[in-house]
Amino acid sequence: MLKYLLYTIAALVAVSLVGSGIHLYRVAQKNKKEMSQYEGPAVAVDQSLGKVLVVYYSLSGHTKEIAEKIKDKTGGDIYEIKTLEKIDTSPWFYLTLKQQVKKSSYPALVGEFPDFSAYDVVFVGAPVWWYTVATPVFSFLQVADFQGKKVVPFSTQGSNAGTFFEDFAAHAQNAKILKGASFNNLSDKYRQAEDNKISIWINAVAAEMK
Repeated sequence: MLKYLLYTIAALVAVSLVGSGIHLYRVAQKNKKEMSQYEGPAVAVDQSLGKVLVVYYSLSGHTKEIAEKIKDKTGGDIYEIKTLEKIDTSPWFYLTLKQQVKKSSYPALVGEFPDFSAYDVVFVGAPVWWYTVATPVFSFLQVADFQGKKVVPFSTQGSNAGTFFEDFAAHAQNAKILKGASFNNLSDKYRQAEDNKISIWINAVAAEMK
């Protein structure tokens, strides 16, 4: 009986590994296809957006990296959303997130909120957690009043943005939502293409603002 149980477990593990491998291959192919359109010489941001604020929350560092590139390309200011308590990334991480999203019970934040009145456009970035906006940014959106400002969301994720942009728009109070952008976690070989993608997107946002 034990032998058959072990065989069953081994078979399930093998199926899981194969499924994971197929998923990773498909993601890699999708990333390759998408980023190929951004290859080539460096693209400059050649349009002005006025006074820019970049707001972000980052856990792994990827969202921070994108936020800082936006800041550098626009000459804007930057504001980091910080939680009162450190986010627990233990194996229970996603179960905790699921409960937070289900109950709309989000982590407490620290720090003084930025004054949006001084800016023409506000970029807001977050990782995708449980197929939606990272819960610390939901906390931010519960309090933030964008006062009719133009707001540009951006997400970072492994491969699937889920309902990030729909959920963001639904929770951003008094915001005029402009074209957002989604950034998968990529290897270093795509850094230049990712940089170009950001520039092209910022130019498109500037054109939308006119």
